[in-house]
Amino acid sequence: MNEITLQVNGTPHKVAVDDTTLLLDALRRRLGITSTREGCGVGHCGACTVLAAGKSVSSCLSLAVHYEGVALTTADGLPEDDPVVSSFVDSDAMQCGYCIPGFVLMIKELLAENPAPSDKEICDHLKGNKCRCATYPEIIKAIRLAAKRSAL
Repeated sequence: MNEITLQVNGTPHKVAVDDTTLLLDALRRRLGITSTREGCGVGHCGACTVLAAGKSVSSCLSLAVHYEGVALTTADGLPEDDPVVSSFVDSDAMQCGYCIPGFVLMIKELLAENPAPSDKEICDHLKGNKCRCATYPEIIKAIRLAAKRSAL
C-alpha cells in the first residue's frame, strides 16, 4: 500500500491505495464520496464520472495513483446554487437520480468548453452517459437552462 494525496473538491485527503486501486473505489470506499457511482464498471454509463483538472474521467477505469495531486471535482463538491445543479432541480431532470451526478459533471465540462452548445453538441458530449429512467427530455431542458444561467 502507498499513501497518496487526492485533492477532492478543494480538500486534500491522504488515502492508502495499491497500484490497482480504482479512483472510484478510493473516492467511495476510502473517502465516503457517494455521488461517484458504479453503474456498469466498464466506462459506458457515466455514473462514475468525475472531473480531473476540469476534464471528465471514468473513475471506474482510472487508477487512483494517476490522480495524486490532481484537482478532482465530484458532484458532492458543487454548491446547490451552481447553475447546472439548480437547473437540473428546476427542470425535474431526475427520476431515480442515480445517473444525475455524472450528467451534471459532464455538463459542467461541456459548458466550460462551449457556453452555448447546440442540441447536437449536447447529445454528442453525453454519448457516454445513460439514464435508465429515460428522463432525457428533462435533462436536455436542464442543460439549455444551465447554459442560459451560466451566460448571465
